[in-house]
Amino acid sequence: MRVLALDHGSARCGCAVSDPTGTLATPISPVLRPATKAGIKELRELVASREVQRVVVGLPLSLSGGDSDQTREARAFADRLRGALGPEVPVELFDERFTTTIAAATGGRESEDSRAAAVLLDDWIARHRHEHWDSDE
Repeated sequence: MRVLALDHGSARCGCAVSDPTGTLATPISPVLRPATKAGIKELRELVASREVQRVVVGLPLSLSGGDSDQTREARAFADRLRGALGPEVPVELFDERFTTTIAAATGGRESEDSRAAAVLLDDWIARHRHEHWDSDE
């Protein structure tokens, strides 16, 4: 199963995709202005071209675990993406606390937003591997 992780921001949406085995999370080019019609279209095309079967959107909870304006924006974005992708590609939210900090510390060629999405995806895979991949092995 291939999973796409998104580190949502109003200007840019960092993107990372897993390999089909759920072993590697690879940062890819970010999508600009993801909440616009053009941004949603680009995300739909990315899902189709990469044969993505699930999308994970980072949920920027506060340190205490509560919601903020950014959290509400991420929830609204995930709802809009669910509507655009339909029931064939589930969209879920996943705690993204500290992903940007970790991405900034690791460095790399891809954008920091997409590296943060890769950290998010690594965390999601570690938590969900038994549900989606272990039974296939």
